Amino acid sequence: MGHPIYLDGFATLPLAPEAREAILGVWAQPGNAGSPNVSGEIAARTIADGRELVADLIGAAASEITFTSGATEANNLAILGVARLARRSQPNRKRIVVSAVEHKAVLEPAHALQSEGFEISIAPVDRQGRLDLAEFARLVDRDLLLASVMMVNNETGVIQPVKEAAALAHASGALFHSDAAQAAGKIDVDVIELDVDYLTLSAHKCYGPMGIGALYVAASAPKPLPLTFGGGQQSGLRPGTEPVALVAGFGAAARVARDRLESDKEHCSALIERLLETLEERQLRFRRVSGDAPTVPGTVSIQFFDVDADELCARVARRVSLSTGSACTSGQIKTSHVLESIGLSEIEARSVIRIFCNRYQNSEEILSAANHIVDAAALSRLETGELHQ
Repeated sequence: MGHPIYLDGFATLPLAPEAREAILGVWAQPGNAGSPNVSGEIAARTIADGRELVADLIGAAASEITFTSGATEANNLAILGVARLARRSQPNRKRIVVSAVEHKAVLEPAHALQSEGFEISIAPVDRQGRLDLAEFARLVDRDLLLASVMMVNNETGVIQPVKEAAALAHASGALFHSDAAQAAGKIDVDVIELDVDYLTLSAHKCYGPMGIGALYVAASAPKPLPLTFGGGQQSGLRPGTEPVALVAGFGAAARVARDRLESDKEHCSALIERLLETLEERQLRFRRVSGDAPTVPGTVSIQFFDVDADELCARVARRVSLSTGSACTSGQIKTSHVLESIGLSEIEARSVIRIFCNRYQNSEEILSAANHIVDAAALSRLETGELHQ
């Protein structure tokens, strides 16, 4: 049996061949960018080139990019680093606002700051999972230090009104961060147009390698306090030996994503529409969780009306890789906070799956995956006595 058809692109995307080639090329010739020799100079140049390519993807300057181990570290660096800096420079600003559908890598560091004297406010979303700008505006005042609103949700694919939220935050003199891990390389991301102070990136969410991400820090924004110590690399903001091969892979993936952005959007949109059309033609009962909210091309979050999502995923596991809207914590299945935030009950949330079609797939694969999903759903209903005539 071959590999399953991969529809779990929210979790990670395939490594671009160009990124793989760049990584292998660096591994073939070792070098430390901090070493005063030719190998070190080559490594330093590789890092500089990779930084330029990642910066180009979001319209930034290379000097505004700090590499991290991934989006989780970048989010923590932005949230914790900015808050701890503000204790010195802006002691009267003690409030942080985050949206209700943020990734745990934003929510948890924000909540951790409560023990350091900060107040955390949660901005609600509407029934489609999009930030309620009116409610967000009510939370923005002169006490606000930092607001964080993701660009794209990692469960629903919904694109958030980041530009509008950033403008509201800045009007009160606050700083603004956006987690763009699910956005960069899939939709247009321009940090100048968005007017964000900090922006998080993840390589493996845009066809690059796992183990590396980046934090954009605008030249005009305060530099966060570092979370780690022990070296002067990257101006001391994120010390430690840079992973040259991963930087090269990230840069290569960013270049391809930039060059293929429009064609990828068109291709992935066609794939997801083919999948949904097939589900409808075969009379599988479902609805789009996001309704008519804008979503990343190639993505959909589906709520079935009479099928348990975990059971469905298990039934198709050997043929199709899917994931649900539930998160496993300490061995216990808990309802996704994202789905709770948009008003789904625990039972409704258990019937949700997320799908992401990627650039390397074709229509035949997606048709096959859709048929496997329908067949598995029918078998599930038959066995539970819920088969609809």
